Amino acid sequence: MTSPSRSIHVVAAVITDARGRILLNRRTGDSDMAGLWEFPGGKREPGESSEQALVRELQEELGIEAEIGEWVMEVPQLYPDKRLRLEVRMVRQWKGTARGREGQAITWVAADKLGRYSMPPADLPVVAALHQPDRYLITPDVAGDTQAWLAGLETAIDAGLHRVQLRTPAAPDRVALAREAVQRFGRQAELLLNRDIDLARELGVGVHLGGEQLLQLEARPLPQSQPVAASCHDLAQLQAAQRLGCDFAVLGPVQATASHPDATPLGWSGFEQLRERISLPIYAIGGMTPEDVLTARRHGALGVAAIRSLWPALQPA
Repeated sequence: MTSPSRSIHVVAAVITDARGRILLNRRTGDSDMAGLWEFPGGKREPGESSEQALVRELQEELGIEAEIGEWVMEVPQLYPDKRLRLEVRMVRQWKGTARGREGQAITWVAADKLGRYSMPPADLPVVAALHQPDRYLITPDVAGDTQAWLAGLETAIDAGLHRVQLRTPAAPDRVALAREAVQRFGRQAELLLNRDIDLARELGVGVHLGGEQLLQLEARPLPQSQPVAASCHDLAQLQAAQRLGCDFAVLGPVQATASHPDATPLGWSGFEQLRERISLPIYAIGGMTPEDVLTARRHGALGVAAIRSLWPALQPA
């Protein structure tokens, strides 16, 4: 794909009402991607701050005077005719009654129902950021003591890590350990088994695919009720993950990491160049810590994935 010369910065709002519903705009027939639903907002003009642009756009589109709240994320997205950067802010307070002043339909949607609405590629990662975890724990291998490993998993989940990849290739009995982990923690956290599609199907949990598996599969390997994720290192793998209907992917390494010392880091610039070509929610991996979540979201990531910085027993004292 030839990179377009036109770049625009769009600021959009996640407007929530007292019931927690979120307002969506429907793009009109004379606009790009007409008929799709999106978070309201528009292009930042020269000389405007993001806050000024969003206040102006919400007045023009909806007839409200908005109080701009906290920053959510930025999504770089490559379209055939432009390179877009979507900056997203929360809006919980405003004056006036929202209505479609430009002839567009609007609707209030429960946060957990946003996925039912067809949206432009740049808006999809925002939907994920609103209700999915910003940290994805990948468990370390078992060092001979399965009970200590299970205790570490319990500590991590109790600490708020609710999306976990069970990766235990060297466990003495990997299958039995997976069964016990699912039995004990399957209702407290979203668990995904590393690579083992058949066992995931049997246990009713998710699967995390390796990059080489992506290129071999022709269809999503599990039903929608069981999450499917994938490890990706290049554009072909990301495109395969999206084609298969994966729920999210991890992309890296972003920085140098002890687990893959020979891999060339993407850096944040390289991460963005790949992220902008797909619409999947993506975790940044490789040298990541919880302190990198904000940086990751500035480059379009859902959050960070890690082993060492998220596993309690590996934290520095």
